[in-house]
Amino acid sequence: MALDRAKVVRTALKLLDKVGLEGLTLRRLAAELRVQAPALYWHFKNKQELLDEMATRVLADSMNEMLPGDEGDWPAWAVYFGNGVRRMLLRYRDGAKMFSGTYLTDNSLFAGMELALRKFVDAGFSLREATYAYRTIYCYAVGFTIEEQAICPRPGKRDPRYDLPKRAERIDREQFPLALAAGKEMYKFDEQFEAGLRIIIRGLRK
Repeated sequence: MALDRAKVVRTALKLLDKVGLEGLTLRRLAAELRVQAPALYWHFKNKQELLDEMATRVLADSMNEMLPGDEGDWPAWAVYFGNGVRRMLLRYRDGAKMFSGTYLTDNSLFAGMELALRKFVDAGFSLREATYAYRTIYCYAVGFTIEEQAICPRPGKRDPRYDLPKRAERIDREQFPLALAAGKEMYKFDEQFEAGLRIIIRGLRK
């Protein structure tokens, strides 16, 4: 039976959750699909092509949820969009790393970018300003989530190296009192992301 491209991508996303981005290889994926590795090369020349298709699938599945409707002012819209990007990336282990720098293979997905740019342009931004606003929010969400997933590969499961008491033991309280005290705020990811997003929006208002 011929190997279905969509099945390869769905299986790769499940495998990503198990082994992370570094552990995801075409050989390992072939074993998961119970085929020989060369069979995958009919669909994907290399791992990057596979990642491009995986990211495209994730975005397509999340598009309607990630982008709000046309109602509301642009700041509220931007907050929804930023949070939507982060939610999308958190669905999979190393989701942000997978998504960063990938090439989207479905041209219809430019509809999301068009909607975002239109929202900013209709609010009075120039196209250049709208592009920068859109890209800043998007890149903030991706970068923040890469760091978040490095600490918590899956929501609620923190890498033991980032245990707060152990962190406190490493810090000289006399030399670095603020760094020590900041530990209490370090892993409040939802609050941090929302605060950072609103800082960006305040800057865009000027």
